[in-house]
Amino acid sequence: MKRRGVAYFTLLVLLLLLSLTACEDRSEYVKVRLASAGRPAPVLPAGQPGKMPLRVAVAAVISPKGTLESYGALFDYLGERVGRPVKLIQGPTYAEVNELVRSGDVDVAFICTNAYVEGHRQFGMELLVTPQVLGTATYRSYVIVPRSSDAQTMLDLKGKVFAFTDPMSHTGRLVPLWLLSQMGERAESFFRRTLFTYSHDNSIRAVADRLVDGAAVDSLVYDFAIARVPQYAASTRIIWTSSPYAAPPVVIHPALNPQLKEQLRRIFLDMDADERGRALQFHGANHKT
Repeated sequence: MKRRGVAYFTLLVLLLLLSLTACEDRSEYVKVRLASAGRPAPVLPAGQPGKMPLRVAVAAVISPKGTLESYGALFDYLGERVGRPVKLIQGPTYAEVNELVRSGDVDVAFICTNAYVEGHRQFGMELLVTPQVLGTATYRSYVIVPRSSDAQTMLDLKGKVFAFTDPMSHTGRLVPLWLLSQMGERAESFFRRTLFTYSHDNSIRAVADRLVDGAAVDSLVYDFAIARVPQYAASTRIIWTSSPYAAPPVVIHPALNPQLKEQLRRIFLDMDADERGRALQFHGANHKT
């Protein structure tokens, strides 16, 4: 099977979104808040054959608990293939995860599309692989409201309370801001109040519980959430869908050891070639990539 730079590993999103039961946690979890974003660029060490942990960061696309539950099996697999224990490091914002990559405090990171654009501009952040989900490497932004809401378009949310995901989120902030600009509006004057939830599942829950009148969320997170949690399907609905955008990537620092970089890329791209990798890819799904 030929591969053209798109990783055939549905698990990167499926495991992120579908897991409703905790996996046995064999990875170390560290939550950080960085004190400074002004440190010099790192000098990364050459690959070491010992048991130095593989440090992995995950942007807060979903809540920390959901991240731990959803990524456990993937990290076990990744650690076994690399031959090193995996340490999960999670910053509470997209910007802080970018800083972890920039500073060399992590080896690889799962991040948001706009976070990659910013990281590439700031320090040459490098794309390692991009997930293909349900046969496509794209996703969209949804504007959602409570199912009981009278709102039919974004215009109907004028004077309401609206939830963004993260200041750097593409689908959770930049796209709805662009939509408002096309209407000749600004969030500051259009909405009565805005807030950040810092994960897409938190935004979905806030709408479902009517804590906010609307929110912008990642289509992949929303589609799988409503498929797995009947409450969300019954209590929310979509009033606007954006054009497709490139799916969120897995990234590295450009100075990462070349041998480790190629090893990680091959592990992700070749997951469909071994039985356990295929089982992870199709966990909870009946479709192929």
